[in-house]
Amino acid sequence: MNFLGIDLGTGSLKVVIVDENGREQAAASVPYALETPHAGWAEMSVQTWWRALCEAAARLPADARQNVEAIGFSGQMHGVILVDADGEAVRPAMLWPDTRALALLDEWPESQPNPVAPGMAGPLLCWIVRHEPQSARKTRWALQPKDWLRVALGGVVATDPSDACATALADPAGVWDRALLDRLELPHEWFAPLAPSYAAGGVLSEKAAQALGLRAGIVLAIGAADTPCAALGSGLAHDGDALLTTGTGGQIVVLAGHAPAAVKGLHRYRAASDHWYRMAAMQNVGVALERVRGWLSYEWADAYRDAFGETGVSAENAAENAADGATDGATENAAGAAAKAPAGLTFLPYLTGERTPWLNPAARGGWLGLALDHTRGTMMRAAFEGVAFSLRAGLDAIRASGANVTALKLAGGGSVDARWRQLLADALNVELYAVDCPNAAPRGAAILGALAKGHWHASDLAALAPGATRVAGPQNDAALAQRYARFLDLYGRVETWFGEDEGEGERS
Repeated sequence: MNFLGIDLGTGSLKVVIVDENGREQAAASVPYALETPHAGWAEMSVQTWWRALCEAAARLPADARQNVEAIGFSGQMHGVILVDADGEAVRPAMLWPDTRALALLDEWPESQPNPVAPGMAGPLLCWIVRHEPQSARKTRWALQPKDWLRVALGGVVATDPSDACATALADPAGVWDRALLDRLELPHEWFAPLAPSYAAGGVLSEKAAQALGLRAGIVLAIGAADTPCAALGSGLAHDGDALLTTGTGGQIVVLAGHAPAAVKGLHRYRAASDHWYRMAAMQNVGVALERVRGWLSYEWADAYRDAFGETGVSAENAAENAADGATDGATENAAGAAAKAPAGLTFLPYLTGERTPWLNPAARGGWLGLALDHTRGTMMRAAFEGVAFSLRAGLDAIRASGANVTALKLAGGGSVDARWRQLLADALNVELYAVDCPNAAPRGAAILGALAKGHWHASDLAALAPGATRVAGPQNDAALAQRYARFLDLYGRVETWFGEDEGEGERS
């Protein structure tokens, strides 16, 4: 008996098959690129997603596919797909990096239970009503990405609390805020009924089964947003369990048994189970390190060596890392624990603005403290530390909210190298545990499929946690702590340079 998990991500679609014991049996991934027809827009044709799903499914072993008993779904958060009464997309999907609705954020009354960003479904739908009335007239449903995919496979029209609460149109529990919909002049009937992430949401249609090489009639779970799916797949099951993921950006998720208090700069959302979670979201991890590498005209192997000391990284491995993406290339073989600590040099990594804790999309970055004796290696090392410090600032916001975080599970492309892990452990002041789960979000989706089928129950989730190995602990580096204090001080001093009007891209 197998279960299929589908993760509809921003840059790729991933599929994973797990067996009846929760062990991964096969996986495949198909990349795609965002479409930007205008500056600040981020869109995607749903046909691109469909083709990626068919291609990814075809890469899975045929016998494993034939034994699939249920499918679960994970999807990128915040975006929205408009479909008509026949289930056809009215226009391309609008996704979370989209900023076209930035000027509409004042429509949300103070204060909101979570920060409101322009790429969330709420602002994007307001933009549609005002600027594309022809699209609005054709719309029957406004769906989140994973919900569109489930419907396309033959499932029911529904959504779950983990996605609904991240639209800026629902209360913290994920229930649609009908008074807010009225205030924004958005039709109530656009919004799908709610169901638990682990509930059954229809069955696979004959047409979809033929396209994917699966059996028709198997159960489709409602599914959840990608962050709670990754938490589920990584084994977060108890109050206080915490996960750090690093990719283009970074996220720190801490599970909570009850609704956390609202804190400016932090998100508090529903989990894929009956839990909640606090989340700090930092935008500049791999994207900042990749750009610094380019500015300094480095090959990755040389950047690692000069930033951290001798690495032993081959040119072939460096090329593979760069091909795998910004975060993998920036951190997977990042070496050495600190031979060239950048005394006096600070790097702010906020090249794309920042969410937690500053809520300032206008924030910008750079080095301060450069001297004649500094080298490219010193600058590169400062960039690695600046990224680690930005993650620490997000974690400090979570700690200030009342969560006592002393250990983090570690996932994501930028979590492989031991010396990068040590820098993170020192900067964050935590014990780090590497999770033996390379595909956490689709694994979490597969678990939801098994729950919908009735193979597992909520009481089984803790036992399904993948193995986790302690890989680093804090070494009480006093000099690093001083550089972190300097980092915070520097941001506070230069924040006004970025302009108050520009800094309203997210609201709490």
